[in-house]
Amino acid sequence: MNSLEELMTGSGVELYRRAKTLMPGGTQLLSKRPEMFAPEVWPSYYSKAKGSRVWDMDGREFIDMSIMAVGACILGYADDEVDDAVVSAIRRGVNSTLNCPEEVELAEALVTLHPWFDMVRYARSGGEAMGLAIRVARASTKRDVVMFSGYHGWNDWYLAANLADDAALDGQLMPGLQPNGVPRGLTGTAISFDANNIESLREKVRGKENQIAAIVIEPARGEDAPPGYLQALRELASEIGAVLVFDEITSGFRMCAGGIHRNYGVYPDLAVFAKSMANGYAMSVVMGVEKVMQAAQTTFISSTNWTDRVGPTAALATLKKYQREHVEKHLIATGNRVKDIWRQAAVRSGLEINVTGLPSLGAFGFKARHPMGMNTRFTIEMLKEGFLGFRQFKPSFAHQSDDLDRYQKAVERIFPLLAADLECTELRTPKHHSGFQRLTKE
Repeated sequence: MNSLEELMTGSGVELYRRAKTLMPGGTQLLSKRPEMFAPEVWPSYYSKAKGSRVWDMDGREFIDMSIMAVGACILGYADDEVDDAVVSAIRRGVNSTLNCPEEVELAEALVTLHPWFDMVRYARSGGEAMGLAIRVARASTKRDVVMFSGYHGWNDWYLAANLADDAALDGQLMPGLQPNGVPRGLTGTAISFDANNIESLREKVRGKENQIAAIVIEPARGEDAPPGYLQALRELASEIGAVLVFDEITSGFRMCAGGIHRNYGVYPDLAVFAKSMANGYAMSVVMGVEKVMQAAQTTFISSTNWTDRVGPTAALATLKKYQREHVEKHLIATGNRVKDIWRQAAVRSGLEINVTGLPSLGAFGFKARHPMGMNTRFTIEMLKEGFLGFRQFKPSFAHQSDDLDRYQKAVERIFPLLAADLECTELRTPKHHSGFQRLTKE
């Protein structure tokens, strides 16, 4: 057991205070800010990560039952098979004047997995790859407007939606995103529509058919796509001559090898992958049909670091192990068990919760007057029990039954504590943030 006092005075908490004076926002990724979990308590930094475990700066060991590197480490932390392949590649040179052959091998493996695609272009992060995909779609169609639902990163093309309506993105997963620094001239070039609502899209498309370069969606995230929805999108995009883009940065490799759209049998013109495709190593890819992808040669898209050997090597090793071990079966079973743990513990303790998400992207929410306070208390109590615990869970291949047994006991202890303090009077620290908020120096 870790005490609250020990957690609040940990080395990671102090290091984060220093970080906020040196880096705007304190971290490089909003989703890793301690304020998103438990301000002034979350350990913030790790000294080591292996399997399903993370060690903080003070050597405390936690089982990660939260977001597993924001979904990047699908096999678990520091997977030996992937790391060995990467170390071998590093020994042979990470970069050179010539190109690495692994990028061709990876392209062939990805196209074999998705035979409706013909070509690929690589980047090293999801945001870059989404920017690349939109550039290609606009170059291919010679149009400007992008219709989208879902969360698609930090680029100007996406944040431009909030130039005309500063709440346009609030219903797209992460509220409070500000378009400061985005040119006002991009107003009207990105228009959001309601996820899983084809009529919402049709209404916003009407009169703009000849302006729309792309329709961009996450094919599934919170739940499965409704029957017929993806096919209706496919037909609408073809009808108006827009490029259909599936953002699989989150959904890819979670319910099957490759894109979740394989499970639906609906094929976009472009698909974007990142995160879990390389088990935590920097790697992303845009895949697409030749007619659209060749437009990449009519515009300038290029980067030295997109040619390194590490990313493709890690992706190849990850894909090989994923397919051999049928990793999706383990992810689905693990995620389903955790969702059951939440439901059963809530019933026993008298808490009202709402459990959502695909098995490999599960989440729960408290139906209470102070849900953010209860989320924060849950996270703190989990830390005391030796878990990085949160209202979301992204399973990995490294999570084993013993981890889940221990987790179940912890949840069954903590939920009654929350049920006995619905007003959150026992919470001694600030509540977590739910979206983008500006942080001041401390």
